[in-house]
Amino acid sequence: MDNREIADRLEAFASLLELADAGPYTARAYRRAADTIRAVAVPVADLVRSGRARELRGIGPGIEGRLRELVETGKIAELEELERELAPDLIGLGRFLGLGAKRSLELARALDVRTADELREAAAAGRLGSVPGIGPKTEARILEALARESDKRPPRGLLITRGWELVGGIADALGGEVAGDVRRWRDSCERLAVVCAADDPGPLLARFAELPQIVALVDQQGRRALGVTVEGVPVELCVAAPSGFGSALLRATGTPEYVAGLGSLPDAPDEEGVYELLGVPWCPPELREEPFRGEPPALLTQSDIRGDLHTHTTWSDGRASVVEMGRAARERGYEYLAICDHTPAVGAVRGLTPDDVRRQAEEVAAANEELAPFRVLRGIECDILPDGRLDLPDDVLAELDWVQASVHGGQRMPKRELTKRVEEALRNPHVRCLSHPKGRIINHRPENALDLERTFEVALEEGIAVEVNGLASRLDLSGEHVREALRGGVKIVCSTDAHSTLGLGNMELSVATARRGWATAADVLNTLPLDELLKRRRG
Repeated sequence: MDNREIADRLEAFASLLELADAGPYTARAYRRAADTIRAVAVPVADLVRSGRARELRGIGPGIEGRLRELVETGKIAELEELERELAPDLIGLGRFLGLGAKRSLELARALDVRTADELREAAAAGRLGSVPGIGPKTEARILEALARESDKRPPRGLLITRGWELVGGIADALGGEVAGDVRRWRDSCERLAVVCAADDPGPLLARFAELPQIVALVDQQGRRALGVTVEGVPVELCVAAPSGFGSALLRATGTPEYVAGLGSLPDAPDEEGVYELLGVPWCPPELREEPFRGEPPALLTQSDIRGDLHTHTTWSDGRASVVEMGRAARERGYEYLAICDHTPAVGAVRGLTPDDVRRQAEEVAAANEELAPFRVLRGIECDILPDGRLDLPDDVLAELDWVQASVHGGQRMPKRELTKRVEEALRNPHVRCLSHPKGRIINHRPENALDLERTFEVALEEGIAVEVNGLASRLDLSGEHVREALRGGVKIVCSTDAHSTLGLGNMELSVATARRGWATAADVLNTLPLDELLKRRRG
């Protein structure tokens, strides 16, 4: 088994443990182990056989035992037992229809059904009304949802990292290409799609239905199928004829509005051929949101990024030391890295006092001596206090190479008060960047009321950049807001907010989000060489 297959089985095990009401920490531990295994470069099966699996972060004795069982036998016995007991295909369909796992199981027991197809048959036969607690309104809602299965979307979108993990795994297994919201790097993915090419779609459609990620088929017609995961997430599969693969991929990637704006799509074996036949310049997937037939700009790429300006260490809530973060950044080909640990007002984690900042300077100096000519910058993520003052005195901020200001507490402040608070902070002469301006946590906390138009005006006046935070749960600024910032003449910074060396990989998400905002290398401060970055002053 390769790493992705092993990770997929652990992911499935985590989902079923949640359904079985196992402790939340247990399921979370298996999910984190799956994430670790996907990111490891060496074959995990070899580590398991040699007794070295626990060298991986987050792999304890319990998970090591499951891994050994999986590698040696090809299965996890408890996982198969849970699959028999919980009927994941029925639960997946139920969640897809808007029913909770508990409710789906109650329906299954009351109707004596074990599969999604049996539930459909029971509903069609009018048996839902015989289930205690299912009244006419609920029955009508379930029947309506069943009738519209092929048109439904998940109740909330997946984070882009989860979307790539799910759809990327399916695409790899089928030899296809990722499409839908994931390929456009949408921050919350609802349309999940894979496109394959084959003269005969039958074998690929059959393999799709048997994948561990897919627990039930919702619909299958001709060259298309719609499957659902145990979490109730729908995934589309399109098996195009090889001669029309390009048009199928284009159609499955862009929004309906973008695709309609292109007109009738000619068949071609690749997307480049479709655009050529249309007489339209090729368009990067990130820009396929609204009708557009023009020449796209030369968008920012990861290779344009020269350094990361927002990272954390063990001085606050990070997992690696200054030198470890610097070494990992140098290995990525960067020229510089800013250490921006928190200040005390953040509250939830340790923050650096003025004395801490000055003691950290010694560690930064030692790291620079070891890593030269690579440069670790002394930075800070300084909280903006409710009255707009910063959480460290000006004499301390003046010593630093990079100061970025952030709002953490008080995200629900009224628009006028929050905007005044941020504006006051941006006028501090030491601030260089505003971090995660809208304060959102995708699927958990909505955007705050900050007036971005006014904020961008002040940022332009003061020569301050705004951040595109690369944490998958933030991606703040969003692509839409990046475009607004650039229209206002404001520079952006692509940062990772990394709390570990692995977190430096968030740059891919930050860059993709900036690209969704039509950003070029010239729009992004950390595409500059270090000396130019440091010489660039405010105003």
